[in-house]
Amino acid sequence: MYKRIMSDVISKRLKEKRRFIQVILGPRQVGKTTAIGQVVKEINMPFHYAAADLPAPPDTQWIAMQWDLARIKAEKSSAVILVLDEIQKVAHWSSEVKRLWDEDGRLGNNIHVVLLGSSSLLLQKGLSESLAGRFELIRFPHWSWAEMKGCFGWSLDEYVFFGGYPASATLIRDEGRWGQYIRDSLIETALSKDILLLNRVEKPVLLRQLFVLSCEYGGQVLSYQKILGQLQDAGNTVTIAHYQKLLEGAFLISGLQKWAGSTLRLRNSSPKWLPLNTGLVTALSNRTFKEWRNDPILWGRLVETAVGAHLVNKGVLEGVEVYYWREGNNEVDFVLRKGNSVSAIEVKSGQKRPGAQGLTAFKKHYPRAKAFVVGISGMKLEEFFETPINKLIEK
Repeated sequence: MYKRIMSDVISKRLKEKRRFIQVILGPRQVGKTTAIGQVVKEINMPFHYAAADLPAPPDTQWIAMQWDLARIKAEKSSAVILVLDEIQKVAHWSSEVKRLWDEDGRLGNNIHVVLLGSSSLLLQKGLSESLAGRFELIRFPHWSWAEMKGCFGWSLDEYVFFGGYPASATLIRDEGRWGQYIRDSLIETALSKDILLLNRVEKPVLLRQLFVLSCEYGGQVLSYQKILGQLQDAGNTVTIAHYQKLLEGAFLISGLQKWAGSTLRLRNSSPKWLPLNTGLVTALSNRTFKEWRNDPILWGRLVETAVGAHLVNKGVLEGVEVYYWREGNNEVDFVLRKGNSVSAIEVKSGQKRPGAQGLTAFKKHYPRAKAFVVGISGMKLEEFFETPINKLIEK
């Protein structure tokens, strides 16, 4: 789906016969590089590709060198696409891209630029500082069940356990090898290259522990103080909140805030820790698919995490914000907001308390909100994962 969106956008911009900067942003191993490679070949247009994902982060001279190579190709054709992958690895990348882009405008060079990145914090900071008004953003989230089913024929249980990493799909018949791939090629690479190498992290062990805990307590609300009580390394709540933002910027987790109808109260709430791909949780657990599936409590938590991750990943594309709600003993797993529309979702997987008291209490506070039960006695999981997120919130 995302390849089609990318192809449509780039084709449209080319038809407009105007230079463009297209930014592709998303987690590692979701197909950004593969998709842009297929798109530029389909367009049948000269292109130059280079990746900054090197052992040592390159400097801005690397960008200038790649740009010059694209300019050489542009001399032989009417236009060229320059693709720079993992651009956030280059310090001060945005100011250099702006300089060369503006220089091409003066020289009349027809170079179209596509920037790929896997760090939201670093990439968006550069876009807002130097390239405001010069770029268009396309997001590549983690893959949904519909996409994994369509490409690999996965069952829903397979998706809940193995998550939405397409590059790992061929490994799931060997769970040990699959888990090693997720831990080494995805988790460790994201932590070491996308966070520790590019950000000032005074306590790297603490950051790693926080990530592991966010997976162990996925779908649960824990204050920063309680998190600190679980960590071996010394730290404080400010450090934990900062490291949470770094993990979120690498598309590993999301710390959902409490919905209270008040921005101030939202910011002061304890987060609900949510891994953005269930494969992260199961790969770290060292439990097999059979062990997870045969434990109703474990499986129920994993299903709730899968539902929440799906909402966050799809919400990013559609402008839907995701929260949780808790008032006394009443709780709603997820609250969706888009504009003035609000929906509450409770996940029922079998091990939870019966009934829907949380939804009833929520409706008393917010009578105009929609309410859904997903799972037992409500919308089937298959139907939920196949329903566009806007349908869950539209009035």
